Amino acid sequence: MSTDTERGSEAIGQSITDVDLSSEKFKNRVFYATLVAASSFGVIMLVFLFADIFYEGIIGQQRFGIEISRFLGNTGSQTPGNAGFYSAIVASIWLMLLTTAFILFLGISTALYLVEYAPDNRTTRLIEANLANLAGVPSVVYGILILALIVNGAGLGSVILAGAIALSALVVPIVIVASIEAIRAVPDGMRDGSAAAGATQWQTIRRVVLPQAIPGIMTGTILALARAVGETAPLLMVGALFTDTSVPSGPFDSFSSMPVQIYNWTYLPQREFLALAAMGIIVLLLVLLAMQAVAVYIRRKYERDVSLTGV
Repeated sequence: MSTDTERGSEAIGQSITDVDLSSEKFKNRVFYATLVAASSFGVIMLVFLFADIFYEGIIGQQRFGIEISRFLGNTGSQTPGNAGFYSAIVASIWLMLLTTAFILFLGISTALYLVEYAPDNRTTRLIEANLANLAGVPSVVYGILILALIVNGAGLGSVILAGAIALSALVVPIVIVASIEAIRAVPDGMRDGSAAAGATQWQTIRRVVLPQAIPGIMTGTILALARAVGETAPLLMVGALFTDTSVPSGPFDSFSSMPVQIYNWTYLPQREFLALAAMGIIVLLLVLLAMQAVAVYIRRKYERDVSLTGV
């Protein structure tokens, strides 16, 4: 018996030594280099894109004399010397404020119902699966839908509220899915402990579940707003490209957001408008980074408060 075991061990050892380790190491190096090249490709293209954008912005300042103060203070115009980004910035702020209000209310409410109240049956699972599918629907579809139902159907017109509804319909599935996962990540033992202490279901949700889930919910909201702030197709469908460029003062004013204004400038024939578009992209990137910084700060603050309370 021991002789057979020794023979088997010798055979296994012989088979291992027969493997060409140099060939396997070469394959590993090739595979690793392929992964690095694939990962670096997107980063390199992004660096080239940023370099081109900043180059065009510098050209706009030096060759065409575009002043930053004038660019940020003027409204849109068909004359390059008078064109600015102020009205588009204000309109985008209005859009983001309204979109944030819509997606937080709809997203958190829907997620709470599906996780805490809805029965765990086939219908609930079908709804959750469709929510994940809605996140992949092309943005132009939501623009056409809002154009038919809100802009033309309800007679609201091409106003900021219609644009905010279109963006909310586009990104609210992202918030719902992220909120569902964040709420489900809260341990059931915390819910049971709250119920054992005499708290009602709503008190448990408000004082135990939501404080624990808010960091995950904020992450989903960050991703949703990051997509919404750069969207152009839904706003083009609701007529933002054909409205005036005055500074909006309310949700029922016409508008032209930052992405739409950039899109409009790139199609104008004068070379100066390409420089204006590049400067607009830089402003859009800075706004996006500022939004994400604020959202990350809020997320970390809630995480720190939760850890300090020991909940």
